[in-house]
Amino acid sequence: MLPDGMDMNALLAQAQQMQAQMQQAQEEMAEAEFEGSAGGDLVQATLTGTGEIKALVIKPEACDPEDTEALADLVIAAIRDASHKVQVMTEAKFGGMANGLGF
Repeated sequence: MLPDGMDMNALLAQAQQMQAQMQQAQEEMAEAEFEGSAGGDLVQATLTGTGEIKALVIKPEACDPEDTEALADLVIAAIRDASHKVQVMTEAKFGGMANGLGF
């Protein structure tokens, strides 16, 4: 059932417009880069909006040969931080698009 006062042509036009907006948002996300860090910036990770790891920077003072587990934890935390930023932006860009059709 269509929302009150909306005809099929208007609904199709709105759906096409939303599809174009979705495609543009996807392209923007693919090109965007998000940085995450851990340990007071001892480890920094850069991810694309699609989740691909683009860069990983580890400062020398983060490297303790006697405690490689701590370094691994910092790397994971930096990637998670960047990943969370990707998720927040994804929700901001795509979360409200379905609402545009009145659903």
